[in-house]
Parts: sequence; C-alpha cells; structure tokens
Amino acid sequence: MSKPMTVDLNGKVAVITGAGGAIGTEMAVAFARYGAKVACAGRTLSTLEATVKKIREAGGEACAVVTDIGSKESAAGLIAETIKNYNRLDCLVNNAGINGGQSERKKINEYSDELWDRIISTDLNGVYYCSKPAVAYMIEHGGGTIINVSSIVGVMPLRLQCAFAAAKAGVVNLSRAMAIELAENNIRVNVLCPGSILFEGTKNLFYADKAKAEALLAHIPMHRPGTPEEMAGLTCFLASDDSSYVTGGVFIADGGWTCNIRTF
Repeated sequence: MSKPMTVDLNGKVAVITGAGGAIGTEMAVAFARYGAKVACAGRTLSTLEATVKKIREAGGEACAVVTDIGSKESAAGLIAETIKNYNRLDCLVNNAGINGGQSERKKINEYSDELWDRIISTDLNGVYYCSKPAVAYMIEHGGGTIINVSSIVGVMPLRLQCAFAAAKAGVVNLSRAMAIELAENNIRVNVLCPGSILFEGTKNLFYADKAKAEALLAHIPMHRPGTPEEMAGLTCFLASDDSSYVTGGVFIADGGWTCNIRTF
C-alpha cells in the first residue's frame, strides 16, 4: 500500500518573490510550516520583515531580501544571497506581480506606455531574471523546482488589461518552455493561474461594493473568491516530492471561472 500523501518540505530552501503581499505572505508561511527555510523577497523591507516575523514566531526559519525583480542585477543578488545564507536552493516561487488600478484600465490605444513597461518589467522580465541564476545553480546541484505565478488572465484575457494579459500569457509559455528544456536537469517547472483571490486589493476593487461583487461572482461557478491560503497550499504541493512527475503543468485555481464562457 502506498503511503498517504503529505506535503514535506523539510530540508528544502525556497525563494518566494512578492513575499510581502497577501498571497506571497501565505506562501512563505506555508512553506516554512512544512519545513522549508524561506528567503522572502520584495521591494519593501517592512512588509518582508512582517512576514519573516510570522514565520519565526511559528518556529520556522526565514530571512528578508529586498529585491527589485525587474532588475537583473537585483534578481541575481537575491539568488546569491539565499545561497549564501542557507548553502542551497531547492525551490523558486516567482510570485511577484503588479497590475494597473481600476482608473488605469483602458483600451490599448489609450493605455499608458509607462504602465506597460512597469508591468512587463515586473510580471514577465522578473520571472526570467530570477529564474536564470536559480536554474544555473540548480543544474549544478542536482535539480529543483520552479513555480511561476501567472493568472487566469494569462489563459483567458480580460478587457482593459493589455499589459497584464500579455505578461501573464508570457509567463505561461515561458514556464512550459522551461519545463521542456530543464527536465533533463531534474528541474520541474509549473505555473499557477489564480482567479479572483480575496485580499485587501480585491476588496477595494470589487468586494467592498455589493453590486460589483455579485457581478463578478456570477461568473464563478463556486460563487466565491479564492483565498491566499488556497494558493499557498497548491504551491507547496508543486514544490514537494509528492508532485515529482509533474512538470509543464498549468494549474488554474479559479473556482471554475474559466469553465464559463462569459467574461467579466
């Protein structure tokens, strides 16, 4: 009889970008709960320190590394600092990402070039810049796992978000290309595509307004948003040995939204 599936990350070292945000914080906390040492990366030291504090108070091990993933030098420094601190790297979670606010969501002919550049730099270039040095290390040290966070907008574009749609679609195919290239090096690469996840930002955009919330939830068969904890659980599974035959996968976690032909 096979043993029951358990998420075990003991002895592993993980880098999680965007670890000061709602989803990234839960990912970092969950990785530590399952035994990993976690390098928490992001732009703002205070939010990273808050995440690290949560992990340490629960008995885990973590450090904060201030990083601009849109800079290849800063991204390379993140990977180097993690290896310096923990003497290894087993998993990279490219979670960090941005989108324009409601007032910035416009048709392409009216879209801000500056916003386009910022989103592409963070959401797509950042995945490349962080992955490249991580992969170089993993190849030399027997393998590892990479989980890239895209969005359902990467597989089902929504209106007035051309930069976000382009970047997140790029992350999907970049992840699959990496999976093909790196399987022979024992490096697994998968991509997570969240739907509508409930946190402070989406509360302000949609869920604080009853009519807006109902309009959005009408498209989601489960009729609720997801939670950061649910995204963290799936990410931990993809980083664990229990998913050892899984690479090149596109994991849509959206309550069934993309099964519905209607778009929001």
